[in-house]
Amino acid sequence: MQRIINIIAVTSLLLTLISCGNQATEQEASQAIDDDHEEEFIFVSNAQFESSKMTLGSMEEKPFPITVKTTGMIDVPPENRAVVNATMGGYIKTTPLLIGDEVSKGQVLVTIENPQFVQVQQEYMEVKEQLNYLQVEFERHETMRKENITSQKSFLQAQSNYKKAQASYNGLRKQLQLLNISPANVEAGNITSIVSIYAPISGSITKVNVTMGTYVSPATPILEIIDNDHLHLELSIFEKDILKLKKGQPILFKIPESSQETYHADVHLIGTSIESNRTIKVHGHLENEEQVNFLTGMFVDADIVVESAFAKALPETAIAKIEEDSFVLLLHEKTDEGYYFEQIEVDTGDIFKKFIPIVGDELDRKALFLTKGAFNLIGESGGHDH
Repeated sequence: MQRIINIIAVTSLLLTLISCGNQATEQEASQAIDDDHEEEFIFVSNAQFESSKMTLGSMEEKPFPITVKTTGMIDVPPENRAVVNATMGGYIKTTPLLIGDEVSKGQVLVTIENPQFVQVQQEYMEVKEQLNYLQVEFERHETMRKENITSQKSFLQAQSNYKKAQASYNGLRKQLQLLNISPANVEAGNITSIVSIYAPISGSITKVNVTMGTYVSPATPILEIIDNDHLHLELSIFEKDILKLKKGQPILFKIPESSQETYHADVHLIGTSIESNRTIKVHGHLENEEQVNFLTGMFVDADIVVESAFAKALPETAIAKIEEDSFVLLLHEKTDEGYYFEQIEVDTGDIFKKFIPIVGDELDRKALFLTKGAFNLIGESGGHDH
């Protein structure tokens, strides 16, 4: 009897041990499944989701521009740019201005000294005095001819001398005016060897090519002035894209060396001839140009919007860029504890109005994505596609 009891006890113990072993195996298997689940997906708890103010959303149909990409520069119209030269050669006497100085139209820029200026003024005074005598002589011969007192030959000689002196007088007077010397001052006896050169337009000094004592000829550019009150875009468009362009089309452009901000302009003029490099010039007017501080000569990257097309898109906050790759977090499962997201690599287009187009049809249009907070989670996971 005791033997039977011992057998029953041993059998019960074995059954108990087997049952416990099966339960442990089931728990280990369940834990392994949970671990695999956590490794495959990114988990966000309900508390983390709310405290970080994360949001979910699906792809939306948004209009995106179809553009012609080009490059160019910030420029000014020809009438807003002036190169200052001397009418007659001479030595720079004073040059008080520096690059960046603002000048007004009519302001003295530099003064030039040359003894020839004195000679021109002397010749003017001599011709003026001679002209007075020749005018009187001509008028006397004219009166005598009418009374048949003098010969036709004498009258014509007097007339020729007077007309010749009058031409010299007018030429020298004009020469003085080009030198910015007042004929009235010369006639009053004020003769000078120094003349001033005045600003032809208002603007900023962008080039100073001389120093005090420099000799300049009429061909020497002394200063350059640019008026930045009216800036524009000067773009070069390749021949293959010319027929896509129309006046009034929007232009989106950046100054890559200075800022990543996008600025706006529109097509104002389209050139009518193709240059030797098979491009055509396009002139663009800036929007709100008084609110920006562009400088002439700045390089620009520009997109001319020729039409638009709809594409499925996500907000820019839903897409994280890791080096050259773009990732989104697709909602895989919502549980009582939180959210499980799958990290997916996607092909994207160019951002427009804070939305980025998703290229391809692999993603379900009705799928939900983490539209805010994705970058931090993807950055923490190392940017790998699980």
